Amino acid sequence: EHLFNLKFAAKELNRNSKKCDKEEKAEKAKIKKAIQKGNMEVARIHAENAIRQKNQAINFLRMSARVDAVAARVQTAVTMGKVTKSMAGVVKSMDATLKSMNLEKISALMDKFEHQFETLDVQTQQMEDTMSNTTTLTTPQNQVDMLLQEMADEAGLDLNMELPQGQTGSVGTSVASAEQ
Repeated sequence: EHLFNLKFAAKELNRNSKKCDKEEKAEKAKIKKAIQKGNMEVARIHAENAIRQKNQAINFLRMSARVDAVAARVQTAVTMGKVTKSMAGVVKSMDATLKSMNLEKISALMDKFEHQFETLDVQTQQMEDTMSNTTTLTTPQNQVDMLLQEMADEAGLDLNMELPQGQTGSVGTSVASAEQ
């Protein structure tokens, strides 16, 4: 039951991440419209919203990966419990078999025992792969300005004229180099 709840939570977090991605794309479209209308303050607000949605999507994905890792650990614990019970049964069966010295039964029990350990190795490897695939990302401070410039470039507009004088730094030079 807990394993099911963990897997369900991971899927829900993944869905929330996709929802944030869609909202980010909608905000980018609003940026283009605001830039085309010449309303830079509204464009900046939409850019901030788009970046917030992107960061939120990344956080949802990160949490989903963590919950998946926990679910994998729970699955491993459940499997280990089953293997332990199976091993106890195998030991009892081996005792009975050793008393009768039936080599065919011993061989069959050992094959079953090895198969269970192979299954456990595969599940352990999957859990380790899941844990190693989680990463963290950071966002640079000037990301809003870069997104505004990117949206303006896609819309075919020149932001250089509309930005206040103190904010033209790298944005102005990239426009100038693009024009050259």
